[in-house]
Amino acid sequence: MGSAGEAKQQQLAELRRRMAAIPARGAERAARVPAAEDLKRESLPVPAALESLLPDGGLAKGSVVAYEGASSLLSGLLAAVTGAGGHAAVVGLPRLGLLAAVEMGARLDRLAVISDPGSDPLEVASVLLDGLDLVVLGLNGLSVPATRTRVLAARARGKNSTLVVTGGNWAAPALRIDTRVSGYTGLGRGCGRLRTVRLDVAIRGRSAHDRRGKLDLCPGNGRVEWVATNSAPQSLPRTRHAVS
Repeated sequence: MGSAGEAKQQQLAELRRRMAAIPARGAERAARVPAAEDLKRESLPVPAALESLLPDGGLAKGSVVAYEGASSLLSGLLAAVTGAGGHAAVVGLPRLGLLAAVEMGARLDRLAVISDPGSDPLEVASVLLDGLDLVVLGLNGLSVPATRTRVLAARARGKNSTLVVTGGNWAAPALRIDTRVSGYTGLGRGCGRLRTVRLDVAIRGRSAHDRRGKLDLCPGNGRVEWVATNSAPQSLPRTRHAVS
């Protein structure tokens, strides 16, 4: 039986092999490292209801986003990216609902799932950033040292990929998204099925005004979709706290 170190190296080698198999992406990146002004213009797609809350109308490519709260909106982010033809991965989040993501329009053939990334999920995420548009990383309560956050942030920037971290402490992300379930509809009526989930969403960024809004997750157009319930995003008061 091989050692734990050998097993880890085999896992990483397999991930690199799979990244190399993704069409066109590796060659395009090797030919050109995007300039900073390009990164500001380019963003990953998000559910349409979330666009008005985000500084760039989407998740900026090459950035790190800290996310806390309802996993249903994470499923929506994965659905938006893969449904638009991008590639994504979920690392260390075995309870994230893939069925919910599919109901929102996700393509499972463009989504990699690594439920158990082993002792170093950050290294697994680093490999995945080389070939994917979006990597969602569950930190499982980990407080990531600043030295490693800087390395991962630089890798995301150099590969023009977006890293979303959740369930831990990450110093100085480019953007922070906090969500809270604030209500439900449909329970206790008819067959008692849950029809709508309402989220309060707060967005805090280093280079944009803080915003908040409300989103409903409900059935529509033959699938489950997000709907904005307020006509315009509200500005949050500026605070002096550090984004963690």
